[in-house]
Amino acid sequence: ARPSTIQSSHPAADTAAPGQTIPDDVRRCLSVLYATREGEQALDRDFGISWEAVDKPPAVAQAFLAQEIIAKTKRYEPRANITRVDFDSPDLLSGVFRPRVTVEVQQ
Repeated sequence: ARPSTIQSSHPAADTAAPGQTIPDDVRRCLSVLYATREGEQALDRDFGISWEAVDKPPAVAQAFLAQEIIAKTKRYEPRANITRVDFDSPDLLSGVFRPRVTVEVQQ
């Protein structure tokens, strides 16, 4: 077996997908993580974002979601360091609001 130089638990921490730069690969990986509902991945039920915040008051839901995004990013994408989580103004009729996550990519 050849030795590994990866220093984290993430299997692709020091690499990018073929044809992608590391920042592009991090963006792609985070998009998959954030678009996945926790429990959907058969071999890793913790992967994805919890929906426990659904039907909570907006301030509670935003705080929970921000914490969830930070924790899951640290666990599943160690190349990304979150510097900020903001939310677009909610659509009061639908109750939908979208997080905007600002990250620094470690290369």
